[in-house]
Amino acid sequence: MIIIAFQKSAKVAELITYKEKMKELSMLSLICSCFSQQTRNNLVCEFEDMEVKPINKRASGQAFEVILKPPTPVSEVAHSITSPPKKRDMSLEDIQKKLEAAENRRRSQEAQVLRALAEKREHERDVLLKAMEENSNFSKMAEEKLILKMEQNKENREAYLAAMMERLLEKVSKTVRLCILFIYIFKKN
Repeated sequence: MIIIAFQKSAKVAELITYKEKMKELSMLSLICSCFSQQTRNNLVCEFEDMEVKPINKRASGQAFEVILKPPTPVSEVAHSITSPPKKRDMSLEDIQKKLEAAENRRRSQEAQVLRALAEKREHERDVLLKAMEENSNFSKMAEEKLILKMEQNKENREAYLAAMMERLLEKVSKTVRLCILFIYIFKKN
């Protein structure tokens, strides 16, 4: 994985270097032409808007003088910025029509914004009403469940109390019978 990434970065670096060398190639050919023997004596290289003259050779190497040419009338015309075409004089009616059209555009844009706001408010209101309705339904359902549960608890309690009373009555009646039986037995003795 690292080797592939390194190879890709190396290829990218080679491409960048190649592009830079291609840019330098025209300047390099100019410099090389200055070293040739046949034109060395009176060499003047001219490009579009500059002139290159060699200066006497120095100990450090070759020196060149680069002279920029003043702009020519042809280049001025080629590089001049064109002005926009002149508009004809507008009449008062044309100006009024344009103002009315602009006012209509402004009104329609305002109406569109107001419509969008109204739709947004309507949507918000619908969402709020739906939430309130769901909350109300939930409250009603919870209240109904609570009432039903309370009724069931009441019925269960009443049934429990009735069962307890019945058992108590049975015990009391059994106890009364036993008491009567004991009284009868004691009276006999």
